[in-house]
Amino acid sequence: PRKTRFRLPARLCRVGLDTHRVPTKGFTDSLSISSPFPRLRLAQPNYWRKRVPGASYFFTVVTANRMPWLTTLLGRNSLRSALETVQHHKPFHLDAIILLPDHLHTIWTLPPGDDQYSIRWSRIKELTTRKYLADSEIEAPLSQSRISKRERGVWQRRFWEHTIRDEHDYKRCLDYLHWNPVKHGLVEQVRDYEFSTFSKYVQLGEYDRDWGTAGVKDIPGVEWE
Repeated sequence: PRKTRFRLPARLCRVGLDTHRVPTKGFTDSLSISSPFPRLRLAQPNYWRKRVPGASYFFTVVTANRMPWLTTLLGRNSLRSALETVQHHKPFHLDAIILLPDHLHTIWTLPPGDDQYSIRWSRIKELTTRKYLADSEIEAPLSQSRISKRERGVWQRRFWEHTIRDEHDYKRCLDYLHWNPVKHGLVEQVRDYEFSTFSKYVQLGEYDRDWGTAGVKDIPGVEWE
């Protein structure tokens, strides 16, 4: 399929594309987080698990049996360590992330010519599981299938991904990600939720500090749980 280069307004390109550290709250403090609006390389949809080298992707990853361990101190530290390790060995731009007790949403941009997000997620899950279970015996009950495949009860086997099409789609994904704790009733104001990159985007001027309240019913056209 034909590829096109999407040109973003200068206001959204001011951060640049080089990976850099931006002060954020809690979980994201030590993660390498990059430009919130990277350039996108687009292709026509094909309705399979879509791989577009150098594209931006929205991911949803869920814990096994929806066990609420992700926002515990051990869960956060285990995931942070895994992300840092994988970013070091197989770099990618972590544009945004939010942790909820039983799932996470994140937006990545892969390097030009690279579409290997499945390899990265497999390694992240493996490293997180290893570190988490080194200090905890709490996991989901193991089915015979998991036992036969030597899998542990920490993550669901698969993940959900959405290839971001353009700037509008990117903003829609970003809004959904940051608004998620309000949707699930964890807070009434997006700004009050600790385990996300929302404060970073406020610093960048892409959100007002009071954006996203319990009065917002949903992000139109989005349901990625």
